[in-house]
Amino acid sequence: MEQHYKLDRVRELADNDTDFIKTLAMTFIEEVPEDALLLQTAVVSKDYLAAYKSAHKMKPTIDLFELGVLDDLIEVQDWGKFEQRDKDIFEKLEIVLSAVSKAVEEIRSDFNL
Repeated sequence: MEQHYKLDRVRELADNDTDFIKTLAMTFIEEVPEDALLLQTAVVSKDYLAAYKSAHKMKPTIDLFELGVLDDLIEVQDWGKFEQRDKDIFEKLEIVLSAVSKAVEEIRSDFNL
């Protein structure tokens, strides 16, 4: 439990309300993988604006669940924001996607979702 994510900030935000914590966990597994797929598609197609928007949208949730990849996600976001055409961002993207995948799997298991 909580190897690929942490609930400290979630518990604090939810004031230890277990139902609210579960709702936040459900929201994570419903939205973050979809956003991650949009981010991946945007990076692969070099759609800088879409990459920026997807990464920017993911930041608060990635930070709240403390996946440990916020700095990597910010690099991907900035790649899109500043259209850094000469920068290879795929390594950072893979780090983010892997962290999201592991966290989703673990949250599903931990919360029986």
